[in-house]
Amino acid sequence: MRVSTSAYYAWCKKPPVSGPDDTEERVRLRALFSASRQGAGSRTLVRRLREEGIKISRYRVMKLMKEEGLECQQRRAYKVTTKPRPGAEVAPNLLNQNFNPPGPNLAWTSDITYLRTGEGWMYLATIMDLYSRRIVGWYVDKRMTSDLVCRALMKAY
Repeated sequence: MRVSTSAYYAWCKKPPVSGPDDTEERVRLRALFSASRQGAGSRTLVRRLREEGIKISRYRVMKLMKEEGLECQQRRAYKVTTKPRPGAEVAPNLLNQNFNPPGPNLAWTSDITYLRTGEGWMYLATIMDLYSRRIVGWYVDKRMTSDLVCRALMKAY
């Protein structure tokens, strides 16, 4: 390699060159990333760090994100899952905005919501008693079907 023995040993004794202290960058990066609910990527984080007065390049942010294990979670666009049929009959309003019934189990209300999990979307159907404001039945499924609501109702009975 054409390096003299004395130069090699001098290089071995030389202390390692320490890079710039990046603890402040890492702390701010983690804080901004968690504030964005894991939704900010390297470009967004660079812009926000620069707004705070920290001079940093995008590739440096990408490297720090990789070292810290920060991975951006892409938000997917909302997809309409139910479309009303033309001319479909509308159910009558039996409660008439009276959400305080005089006794338990006289009026129930229900809702379906979707939950993002590590395995994909799951749908949660809940049945709530309006008198006690407690969930009396619920069911979770991978698909939003009428069976989901029927099973939640069966649990409520």
